[in-house]
Amino acid sequence: MKFEWLEDVVKTIMGPIPAVKYDKSRNRKIWFNSMVATYTGWEDERNDPVKAVTFGDGQPLPSNVVYDCLKLLEEESVAIPWQKGDVLLIDNWADLHSRKSFIPPRRVVA
Repeated sequence: MKFEWLEDVVKTIMGPIPAVKYDKSRNRKIWFNSMVATYTGWEDERNDPVKAVTFGDGQPLPSNVVYDCLKLLEEESVAIPWQKGDVLLIDNWADLHSRKSFIPPRRVVA
């Protein structure tokens, strides 16, 4: 990851990195990429999701491919029914995780 210092923010630049990695402990290929994060609400005056993730040559991913990935992720997702006091540990090599929208207040202890 590279950092670019702008006027009042830090821009992070990753890649190019492969979307698939090989997990030796599980002896299988795994999807290991956060490209869909840019298409699920990560949009403001500094972040344009259409330009945020590109091929190695700088060309944007076709939107139909991105939205097909989003559809698959939504179909395969499992919502965890949180209760007060719950703690969840996630193996990033085994599971893709995300966060759905919520109603404040929200407290993250990390």
